[in-house]
Amino acid sequence: MLRSLAMKDEEFMRRRLGKMEVFFWVLISFLVIAPAAVVYWLACLVLLPWRSLRIRAGNFYGKMCGKMVLIACGIRPVFQNHERIGAEPCIYVCNHASTIDMWVGMWLCPYGGCGVAKKEIIRIPFFGLAFILSGHLVLDRSNLERSIASMKTMQELVQRHRLSLWIWPEGTRSLDGVLSEFKKGFVHLALETGLPVVPVVFHNADRLWPGRTMNVTTGDLHIEVLEAIETSEWKVETLENHVDSVREVFRGALSERQRGLPWKSGA
Repeated sequence: MLRSLAMKDEEFMRRRLGKMEVFFWVLISFLVIAPAAVVYWLACLVLLPWRSLRIRAGNFYGKMCGKMVLIACGIRPVFQNHERIGAEPCIYVCNHASTIDMWVGMWLCPYGGCGVAKKEIIRIPFFGLAFILSGHLVLDRSNLERSIASMKTMQELVQRHRLSLWIWPEGTRSLDGVLSEFKKGFVHLALETGLPVVPVVFHNADRLWPGRTMNVTTGDLHIEVLEAIETSEWKVETLENHVDSVREVFRGALSERQRGLPWKSGA
């Protein structure tokens, strides 16, 4: 039912914001996020020896920033199975086709949930430094050894403090809304931690805020939280099969416009 709703433009009740509106709301958001970031930086310095506490403090800051941006953009999340985002440790994986994805993810991520982002996140004013100080995982995809070392450190932290992970397995935002190839990092983390994988499907987010633009459209963002996928029987020998099987779960939930073609990892 949700898929058919997500395919209908009229369900969005959309309105394109004008350039001055976007500028005004970006300015208001900045005036809230920037001072809060300074306070948060100081809190992180105090909590520097305790990474798990910094991660949870980051969850609080992220929820505030994410909600602020949603309100500013006039984007209203509409959920199916929101209760599946809970307190038990999981690896949440989301499709990535919009600028709003990051902000919604920050708002949705449960306390004790650790974000995973590319090192380029440091370029985002105020928020980038806050993410680094929070202790969330930053991957350098240009350096495989460093990425593997970062994931190993995170695996130990996740198990010791019962943390969740929040990941965009495509790695890079899809510019046309179509599901892209999945990277293997989330499967490596699942193999190391044994945590279940919970797919979180964003429907038509690219129609609300396309990547690399400031063309913001108000409206409903349909988010579907699918059933957890057990990973306790996963094997490293079949790693690529697990990557493809999770991607197929997303393809089954997305509309024809977004699901894209089947992908065979390693082919």
